[in-house]
Amino acid sequence: MKLQLMTDSGADLTKALQEKWDVNIISLFVLFGSEQFKSESLTTHDFLARITNTKTFPSSSAPSPQDYYDAFVATPADTPIVLVSVSSGVSASYNHALMGKTMLLEKEPNRIIHIIDSKAASSGMMLLLELAHELKEKDTPLEKIVETLNNRVPYLRTIFVLETLDNLIRGGRLDKVKGTVAKTLNVKLILHASHEGKIEVLEKVRGTKKATRRFVETIGEYIQDTKDKTFGLTHGNDPSRCEQFLSLIKERYQFKKIITAETGPVISAHAGQGAIVMSFFSDKAR
Repeated sequence: MKLQLMTDSGADLTKALQEKWDVNIISLFVLFGSEQFKSESLTTHDFLARITNTKTFPSSSAPSPQDYYDAFVATPADTPIVLVSVSSGVSASYNHALMGKTMLLEKEPNRIIHIIDSKAASSGMMLLLELAHELKEKDTPLEKIVETLNNRVPYLRTIFVLETLDNLIRGGRLDKVKGTVAKTLNVKLILHASHEGKIEVLEKVRGTKKATRRFVETIGEYIQDTKDKTFGLTHGNDPSRCEQFLSLIKERYQFKKIITAETGPVISAHAGQGAIVMSFFSDKAR
C-alpha cells in the first residue's frame, strides 16, 4: 500500500533498517555550547569521544515544527504519513511534529498524517516501526495500522541498564551528591520508560553481575511466552557488551526475532558508553 513511515533519530535505526523498512528520519540535534549538530551527522564513537575530551557537556534539542513541516511537505501529497515519535515524556519532538502537521494542514487540508507518541525511545521505537512495516507489507488498511500502533504502545516495555552514571550526573538528570554516593557504593541503576514515557528508576542494584542478572530476569517477569515476540536491543558504542547480554538472553528465552543497533548521539548523551537498552511487548500494559 502507499504509505510513508517516518521517525526521528531517537529511534536509533541503522541505515540498513531505514532502507529495509523505507523510513524517513527527521534528525534531532545535539549542542556543544554554541555548536549545533544534526545527530545523524555524528557517529556515536566520535560523539562520546568529544564528551570525554571537553568540559562542555552537550544538550539535545528536538526538530523544530518547521523541520517536520518540511519533511511532511516533501512527501507526495497523495501518500499518507505515519510518524513514530520519541516519547513526549522526554522530548518536545512529538508536540513539534503535531505543530508541523497543523502548519501543513492549514495549506493542504487533504493531507493524511498520523503521529504516534511511542512513550519510548531507541529499541522501543524500532519495534513499533517494524510492526508498522509488517502491517504495511500485508496491505493492512491505514486506519487499522494506526489503531494497532496506538494500542500496542501501552504494552511496550523499554528498560535499560547503564555502565556509568557520569552522563546522567553531568547532564543534570541525576543529583550530583546522590550520583556520587551511588558510584561509591557501586550501585547500578536499572531504568525504564514509565506509563507517561518518562525515565524512571526501576531498580537499584549493587554490583555489575547482580545488575546484569536482574536485567535479564526482568524479561520473564513481563512475558510468559517469548516464542512469538520480537526483541530489540541497542548498545552505547560497546558491541562486545551487547553480545554478552544477547548471549544471556538467548540462553534463557526464545524470541522469534531479535533486532540490534547502536544508540545514536541523542540517546548516548544521557545513557553514555556501554548502556544497554532493551524493548519488548509485555503481556500486560504499563
